[in-house]
Amino acid sequence: MPHVNIKYFPVPLSGEQESALVATVTEAVQNAFGCDGGIVSIALEPVPAEEWDLRVYQPEIVERAHLLRKTPNY
Repeated sequence: MPHVNIKYFPVPLSGEQESALVATVTEAVQNAFGCDGGIVSIALEPVPAEEWDLRVYQPEIVERAHLLRKTPNY
């Protein structure tokens, strides 16, 4: 606990960019939940643009809108 899954259109991330992203998200989760960073897990999941609606938008944004705390602006 807690687990964060970041889905995004595939873009190349350098090792440095990926490490910075993971560190920033880990710190935010630690601050919000008051937990140790060692129990935080983070997944980075590239999703091709042509699959976004089926794999992400419909099941996770539309069907789970009640869980969203930030919505996309499109």
